[in-house]
Amino acid sequence: MPDTHGNGQGQGFEPASGDGPESAVAGAARAAELRTAYEGLLQIRRLTGGGVGVPAAWELRMAPRAVALVLEAAGFPPSALDGRGGRVRTGYRVAPGADRVEVTWAGPPGGGAVQEERERLAACAAELERHGWECLLYRGPRGRRFLEVEPPR
Repeated sequence: MPDTHGNGQGQGFEPASGDGPESAVAGAARAAELRTAYEGLLQIRRLTGGGVGVPAAWELRMAPRAVALVLEAAGFPPSALDGRGGRVRTGYRVAPGADRVEVTWAGPPGGGAVQEERERLAACAAELERHGWECLLYRGPRGRRFLEVEPPR
C-alpha cells in the first residue's frame, strides 16, 4: 500500500487490528490518515480494473491489513490493549489465519463483547461483503463467534 503518512519514511498507514493501544486510533490526524488510506484503497481498485467492489491484488497479499482498513473506515471501533496486554476497549480484532483472515469481537472481561458479538460481527460481515470479501460466521471454542474472511473465488 502506498505511503499515506506523508512522513517520507515509506511507512504506510497502519489500520487498527484491535491489538494496539487505544491512543493509537484517536484524534483528527488519525481520522485524516484513515480517510486518505481508504480513498487510496478505492482508487487502486478502480485503476486495476476490478471496480470498487473487488479486492485489489495488494489486498489479497495483505488481507489482514486490508480487512482492518475496511472495518476501521466504516466506523467500527477496534478493540484495544493496555500496556500489559489486557483488553480495555470492546471492538473488532483482526488476525491472520491460514489463507484467510479471522475477525472476532473482543473486549475487556465483563464488558459485554459476548452479548454484542453476533450482531456486531454480522454488521462487519455485511460491510466486508460490500467490499468484495466472502465472510462466514462460525462458533469457536467456548461458543464464541468469529468471522472467517476470504478473498472472492
